[in-house]
Amino acid sequence: MNPVFNFTPRTQIFMGLFLMALMMATRFHHFGDALHLPDASWAIFFVAGFYLSPLWLLALLAEAVAVDAVAIGWLGVSDYCVTQAYAILQLAHGALWLGGRGLRRYAMPDWRGAAALVGFGVAAWFVAFAVSNGSFYWLGGRLPEPNWTEFMQTWADYSLKFLGTMSVYLSAAAVVQWLAHRWVSGASTTHAA
Repeated sequence: MNPVFNFTPRTQIFMGLFLMALMMATRFHHFGDALHLPDASWAIFFVAGFYLSPLWLLALLAEAVAVDAVAIGWLGVSDYCVTQAYAILQLAHGALWLGGRGLRRYAMPDWRGAAALVGFGVAAWFVAFAVSNGSFYWLGGRLPEPNWTEFMQTWADYSLKFLGTMSVYLSAAAVVQWLAHRWVSGASTTHAA
């Protein structure tokens, strides 16, 4: 893996705290509105898998549950999505993290790295959406008579919104990574001259 993707423990702490702050700021609204950014959680788990040590996964999982508890318990956010299947959502977050982790091996600051990002990002999104949407629909107990036709309709209604939101955040992260790589490469060239 390119050394530009390896970070010191100090930089990992900074990045981890930044990702935690971003989750706290965005997790309350899945798709956002005029006053709120869309939920960045899925992209955060993916990015954390790419950059951060595995201990950060546990911290982010705990934070996601804590933010949901505060949002529902104190801020009046609807608890409709919190069902007996809620625990399975953490498996979806784990799939996103593993997608980011898998990308590490193929990451390069060129078109191949961009293609790998798209491939791993879409694969992680697909698994995470199948796990989260499927568990909510089939195991959540909110629907009196679940059926495949209705399930496919919920897939069509929500899957591309989740993919779109995740893609916007991952694109922003890729641009920041590309700029950082250019800056580090430029600094190395300047010091070598």
